Amino acid sequence: MGGSRPDFTFELTAMRGGARPVCGIDEAGRGPWAGPVVAAAVVLDPDCIPAGLDDSKKLTGAQREALFALIMGSAKVGIGIADVARIDRNNILQATFWAMAQALGQIGDVALALVDGNRAPQLPCPVQTIVAGDAKSLSVAAASIVAKVTRDRIMVGHDASWPGYGFARHKGYGTAFHRQALQRLGPTPLHRRSFAPVAALLAH
Repeated sequence: MGGSRPDFTFELTAMRGGARPVCGIDEAGRGPWAGPVVAAAVVLDPDCIPAGLDDSKKLTGAQREALFALIMGSAKVGIGIADVARIDRNNILQATFWAMAQALGQIGDVALALVDGNRAPQLPCPVQTIVAGDAKSLSVAAASIVAKVTRDRIMVGHDASWPGYGFARHKGYGTAFHRQALQRLGPTPLHRRSFAPVAALLAH
């Protein structure tokens, strides 16, 4: 994408000739070894779009927190959280799709869901997948921020309950510190038993 920023083109194109809104959907937490996967659905107010929206990975933690507050104050937002039990039972992709459906269900009727990635969840509305959608669509960028901030807050909270694992530092992702903590302390109830690094430790 070079230096380009997300814009509102996908949304405006979809809304042309119709009154129903378009939402962006994204997730955070598909890759970590521990914690939930969180999805967010966001319908931006075209007349009140927070300045500075971008792919959450391109923003600092402080920028994400500030934008999260602006999004929550100006947009319609739904949040779905699939816990570790659901991830291990259904697999991470299906758990992610479930969380996306839960998030959309809190929004209500929309004309179209713009979903980050190349796999479409089953939703009660038309779906348009967009590879790197959080870098192309403002609604998806907003959803990426909401999902990321929500999940990060959850993992920081777990850090106090499970000290020694570094959850506040790595948010459950597979860092060297996390691997060493797992080897030293063993898995917690937050760890995804279906993920290879955790399963390998349990096998010993």
